[in-house]
Amino acid sequence: MHNGKILILTGNYGDGHQQAAAAIGHSMQLNYPGAETVIVDVMDLTHPYFHSIGRYLFLQGLKKVPSMYGYLYRKTRHVNTFSDFLKKINRFGGDKLLHLIQRTGPSVVVSTFPGAAGLMSLLKSNNLTDVPTVTVMTDYTVHSYWVYPYTDLYIVGSDEVKQGLLRHHIPGHEINVSGIPIRLEFNPNLDIAKLRIKHRLENDRPTLLIMGGGDGFFGEVPHQIELLESVADPIQVMIICGHNQRLKQQLEDKLKHSRHRIFILGYIDYVHELMAVSDLLVTKAGGLTITEALAMELPMIVFKPLPGQEEDNVDFLLQSGVALLASSAKDLVNKISECFWKPAILRAMSLKARHIAKRRAGLDAAEAIWKLSYKGSAYQQGLSGG
Repeated sequence: MHNGKILILTGNYGDGHQQAAAAIGHSMQLNYPGAETVIVDVMDLTHPYFHSIGRYLFLQGLKKVPSMYGYLYRKTRHVNTFSDFLKKINRFGGDKLLHLIQRTGPSVVVSTFPGAAGLMSLLKSNNLTDVPTVTVMTDYTVHSYWVYPYTDLYIVGSDEVKQGLLRHHIPGHEINVSGIPIRLEFNPNLDIAKLRIKHRLENDRPTLLIMGGGDGFFGEVPHQIELLESVADPIQVMIICGHNQRLKQQLEDKLKHSRHRIFILGYIDYVHELMAVSDLLVTKAGGLTITEALAMELPMIVFKPLPGQEEDNVDFLLQSGVALLASSAKDLVNKISECFWKPAILRAMSLKARHIAKRRAGLDAAEAIWKLSYKGSAYQQGLSGG
């Protein structure tokens, strides 16, 4: 008998891992109403006292010394002695994860956070569990930190990522190119006319959406964003600051006399609506955000991606022809102006996005996970003597 219990492990080092976990959970419920999904922050589970401190230090490190993060990322891209050493540091807390597995009895464990995948591999390598494990990679790149033995299935966003895993000697039948899971609301067939009225947008002005992840843009963006005034024609600009209230206040002060129509927002749960009514997105290159934009066929300009996986994501976007890269604030303003002067640029990017978008990623991932969970059900029945 199939118990239908799905344990999804995630981590809040960036919103993307949690968003992917939520998308999978939602798709499981839609596809398989009998499924019981549990989503757990593995870092909070295994390091409850040091988790918030570690996350703060991680984010501060990205802000203050991104080059150091980039160096470590490149140094550990491939499996080597240094990458193995760093992986071992993050293996503490496996006993708590084992207790969770024993308590919940899942038929499959899904990891949207690389540290969780590593802990599952550790438990399986020591014969402490044999539950099938799935790793959902949330960027368009391959890094050794995602790759572990004893993983039964990798769910990835593109054929390029699959090729990267093959080079890491992962068998092809263990790789599913269903796409990075996102919420089903992200589809381009929304009623744009109604949404424009809802969000108080004018029909005769181009609409620019600016967002930088759940914590808002890093760096000196509040100073740079004033250069938007040099965009030739009046536009309307929606800026999402996420949880960064300080940034929101700074922008409200700096842009209150703008010649453009400005909308400054905090954390919201209707990004899909704003993407639907926008002509162009300026963003960082987080895996989930760019996947959502692709699903909405929304052209992008990527501004100052962080070293590491964001730079790899940019390579994927540029090669696919769905985004432009701005290397400075002045370059950003020039590219925004050019896109609005020459709508053909936007149309070309939108068309290419339509061809590579994987809007069913969450549903297709749920199907692959559900199939694998039957193997786990047989294992659980064996444990219980069923």
